[in-house]
Amino acid sequence: MAVDFETEIKQLRATMASVREVTDLERLGAQIADLEEQASKPDLWDDVENAQKVTSAMSRAKAEHDKVTGMDSRIDDLEALVELGREEGGADGDQVLEEAEKELASMRRAVEQLEVRTLLNGEYDIREAVVTIRSGAGGVDAADFAEMLMRMYLRWAERHDYPTAVLDTSYAEEAGLKSATFEVKVPYAFGTLAVEAGTHRLVRISPFDNQGRRQTSFAAVEVVPLIESTDTIDIPEADLKVDVFRSSGPGGQSVNTTDSAVRMTHIPTGTVVSMQNEKSQIQNRAAALRVLQSRLLLLKKQEEDAARKEMAGDIKASWGDQMRSYVLHPYQMVKDLRTHHEVGSTAAVLDGDIDDFIDAGIRWKRSADREQD
Repeated sequence: MAVDFETEIKQLRATMASVREVTDLERLGAQIADLEEQASKPDLWDDVENAQKVTSAMSRAKAEHDKVTGMDSRIDDLEALVELGREEGGADGDQVLEEAEKELASMRRAVEQLEVRTLLNGEYDIREAVVTIRSGAGGVDAADFAEMLMRMYLRWAERHDYPTAVLDTSYAEEAGLKSATFEVKVPYAFGTLAVEAGTHRLVRISPFDNQGRRQTSFAAVEVVPLIESTDTIDIPEADLKVDVFRSSGPGGQSVNTTDSAVRMTHIPTGTVVSMQNEKSQIQNRAAALRVLQSRLLLLKKQEEDAARKEMAGDIKASWGDQMRSYVLHPYQMVKDLRTHHEVGSTAAVLDGDIDDFIDAGIRWKRSADREQD
């Protein structure tokens, strides 16, 4: 069946019009100009941390700007390629049109990814993200699964050149992780990764079972927006319990001879945050407070949303206990139980190839939100 290039190109242009409107290229251009001005100051590198923030922000803003403007150019080039193929005619023309068809398929995927960004319009979607992974039921297999998930998300971030910072790792005795917390330090990280929150399930032949039996294990993923200085989350000292202890590595092996690790408990809510990856107790305390504030910020929003839904007579939960299954035996499949998106390439997914799952999750969540409004 022949491709209707005119209709396809018209659809691409319509989608890109929405993308440009949400991206606000004029605002983005002004932001780039401001960052370039900051980056050109001779004393920029006197403050290394600030310099890295400025240069990283400038690089990301330019990349976002180029993605949008570059796609407009690609659509123009595609249109010219189709014209050329039709003018050529014959076998040569067919070859050019085949090339145009391949380019169209590539562009569809790229435009869909840009379109997903237009759906990230929640109150905290633009924020950086704090991700916590905890092992659940399943013993040592669950701890190993938690470590597999952490690697998956860090590899995903690496694929996109997103900077990350591991804040805390609590190792299990035999293998894997009891829990781990890390930041993804780019705008819209929270909006993007929020759909990954929930219970993940792994089915495989356990490498820890000497009888080679199949094992089902679980791990929980929590995603919260990173707190900003403008947020009003004040925590009275009386509401905090702070314990210090020595950092430890895999299997309980000591990696620190001083009490630099910090466990912070918010007494009214029972929320607990542990930090041990920084070198000093002061740094770990600051990191713990930042993550605690982020969790309380999200908790506050969830309570407000629940109150609004109760007043409206709608108390349906939007997330189930189990949102995704990773099956490695007796067949290979990763399936999201909310969106029904599934793939057979389990190794690629566990190596960070999760963009399709994230995109499908964002579309599903926005559709569910619209139904509830």
